[in-house]
Amino acid sequence: MIEARRLHILRAVADHRTVTAAAAALYLTPSAVSQQLAALEQETGHRLVERNARGARLTPAGEILLSHANAVLAQLERAEAELAAYGSGEAGTVTVASFATGIGLVVAPAIGSLARTAPGIRVRVQDAEGDESLLMVLDRQVDVAVAVEYRGAPGEDDARLTRVPLYAEPFDAVLPPDHALAGRERIALADLAKDPWTGQSAGNPCHDVTVLACEYAGFAPRMEHVSDDFRAVVALAGAGAGVALVPRSALRGTDLTGVVVRPVDGVAPTRRVFAAVRRGAEDHPLIRPVLDALGDAARPDAGHTS
Repeated sequence: MIEARRLHILRAVADHRTVTAAAAALYLTPSAVSQQLAALEQETGHRLVERNARGARLTPAGEILLSHANAVLAQLERAEAELAAYGSGEAGTVTVASFATGIGLVVAPAIGSLARTAPGIRVRVQDAEGDESLLMVLDRQVDVAVAVEYRGAPGEDDARLTRVPLYAEPFDAVLPPDHALAGRERIALADLAKDPWTGQSAGNPCHDVTVLACEYAGFAPRMEHVSDDFRAVVALAGAGAGVALVPRSALRGTDLTGVVVRPVDGVAPTRRVFAAVRRGAEDHPLIRPVLDALGDAARPDAGHTS
């Protein structure tokens, strides 16, 4: 008999690609993870994980078992949801991981709405970048992720997650006030090919949006400065240190007196935001109201500009 917790450990190893990282995410020791993997291999009669200097990867047999593990774990989430519904599920805590502007734009308004419509649900919020929050959901550290589409993000057909689209927003160009293009109404990215740039750290979904947009315009941006804080990015542009692309919502409430902000000419780079839960958990009586409240907060008539 295969134990479900060992399937969860197998999936964590596949997601994190090292036993040490999987153990840290699951709050276990590496030796405990190794022992559980060994027990799982004994239960199945197959070698499931190969380790080398670069980490750990699943064998073909491990990949087969992982596809079944995703289905089994999703069904267990559904079972928990139905049991919670049977027990009324009207009160409890839901944890949400979101990037900072997502917290301000949809998470905080959703909490305000839930206080009126579902006062028994308590929402706990954790600040996390979009690429981090999805792993936190899969590792059961949080219940809901508000995440950003990025290169390598799990797709809508991913067997581990259920995604709910929230909103999309354009990136605007932020220039020093004395920039040669500051007088234009719109900025073509190709005209910024020779400029120094300020961008987010590699792995941040916004870094991917900027790099891909510039590549589409025919150049690789020369990243002179790196910051994940958009206020710092704007300040650097104001100091003449470089140009940048910033999501429109991140510019709200930021002091823009020392910079020039212009829309991008043509198809603007876009940040696509969605909520994600472990597949099977979307109808949990505590999680469903949170997803609905996030969706309501993201609607254009709720005050968000896409």
